[in-house]
Amino acid sequence: MWTTAFTACLAAATVALVSAYTAPAGSLGTRHNELRASRIIIAPKVFIFNLEGNVWYNIPDFNVLGQNITVPGFSPLFPNAHCTIDGTICQLTAGEGEINAALSLASLVRSPAFDLRRTYFLIGGVGGVNPKVATLASVTFARYAVQVTLQYEFDAREIPANYSTGYVPQGTTAPGQYPTEIYGTEVFELNDALRKLAVGFAKTAKLNDTLTAQAYRAHYATVPAYAPGASPPSVLECDTATSDTFWSGALLGEAVENTTTLFTNGTGKYCTTQQEDNALLEALLRGAKDKLVDFGRIIVMRTGSNFDRPYLGQTAAENRFGNSGGFPPSLANIRIAGVKVIQGILGGWEATFARGVPPTNYIGDIFGTLGGTPDFGPGK
Repeated sequence: MWTTAFTACLAAATVALVSAYTAPAGSLGTRHNELRASRIIIAPKVFIFNLEGNVWYNIPDFNVLGQNITVPGFSPLFPNAHCTIDGTICQLTAGEGEINAALSLASLVRSPAFDLRRTYFLIGGVGGVNPKVATLASVTFARYAVQVTLQYEFDAREIPANYSTGYVPQGTTAPGQYPTEIYGTEVFELNDALRKLAVGFAKTAKLNDTLTAQAYRAHYATVPAYAPGASPPSVLECDTATSDTFWSGALLGEAVENTTTLFTNGTGKYCTTQQEDNALLEALLRGAKDKLVDFGRIIVMRTGSNFDRPYLGQTAAENRFGNSGGFPPSLANIRIAGVKVIQGILGGWEATFARGVPPTNYIGDIFGTLGGTPDFGPGK
């Protein structure tokens, strides 16, 4: 009686398992992917994080749609990680804003479907751009990511007469003072040696540009300080500011510049603004603390889609709601430059990248969570 029942159960389980793995693609949907995620371990050499996921799909360079793995905890809008058939390159769309980004990355880092200990992470997306440093469609690589709006804020119409901005660092009483209430996500510093290698790879790319973007950036030539904004797109090293608020204006731009300089103790050079990077980096840092990822293998690449402030004679609102023409070429340059970086890593895997690129600078957060002494923070 027991033997008959056991045999029947075993047969049913075998049929169910075989059905799960032999049914036509897509017929089992999410459940099929969840089964795969629970059983298959993928160890990618490069993992791409971005919001503009479609720039990586159906391209001639590689096919990240070879495998689609549902990962619990990912955004409901973007529930899958995508990988090449051999698992060498993977990609996920984290979702916009700091909360979405942090939760998606934390879920990835803890997923049993992946071994990320030797993986290089390419955070690539578009961003606002500072015309004092770069221009539309430029490709930028950051050493520092700064959470610039982690401050007190006063409405600009109500700030004290002696304030230069409505932003005041937490725990202080005026702009320009280093914050004394530290959360730990204010600043992340990345591997500068790896950044320089990535910049070298990206500089071999022929960047995309459009006539519309060229005509728009020409407006910035009337202000000498904005000469970089009026120049053709290029690949450069400069830093990124994270804020969930999508802002526009010269005064806010200057406040972000000053905050970046302050929080990095004069080392950081603000050029792009976006809504996710500090959240992504915090999730990766916590994974690195638990030896699940290597924080020295992170690259942050942002392309300029719009200016953060208006040109002379334009209002901040016109800058925000007008069409600069920068989005199409910035989107194209994520892939154009990013492919060169990925090819550089894979092509130099055995010689350089498998063992890791030793950092020549401090890497990590303001607390020194991963060891070492930060070169930014109170008293530095």
